[in-house]
Amino acid sequence: MSGALYNRDILALAVGSVDFPPREDARHRVSARAPLCGSAILLDVDTDDEDRVSGIGMHVEACALGQASATLLARHAAGRNLAEIRAARSAIASWFAGEGGLPEWPGFDLLAAARDYPARHGAILLPFDAAVAALEGQAAPA
Repeated sequence: MSGALYNRDILALAVGSVDFPPREDARHRVSARAPLCGSAILLDVDTDDEDRVSGIGMHVEACALGQASATLLARHAAGRNLAEIRAARSAIASWFAGEGGLPEWPGFDLLAAARDYPARHGAILLPFDAAVAALEGQAAPA
């Protein structure tokens, strides 16, 4: 893995977001925007009878880092509940603030170079913010 901000691994993850098209009949739908950079996401989340994620669809308008983060969320959210998604979001934010280690979310090590670029943090947190808002049953901040 290269230390460059936009490396081959990030770009490969970014294009992976198209593997999760919007789900018109999803149980939860949230539209969210990162105020600093203007990244946006329409996130559809299906849940099972125990309120665990059973499927994700999305439309992402973000930089490659935001798209890569959305792909990581979509690939690894299945089976997780609101508390687990919220904990992952908190771990990412703490790591960005220098208050914690690399988040344990699968594949997140590929985004490690972004830690030194605070202007990109909002785009990376956006998919997790949207997922928390969707699972809480409320709209994410616009």
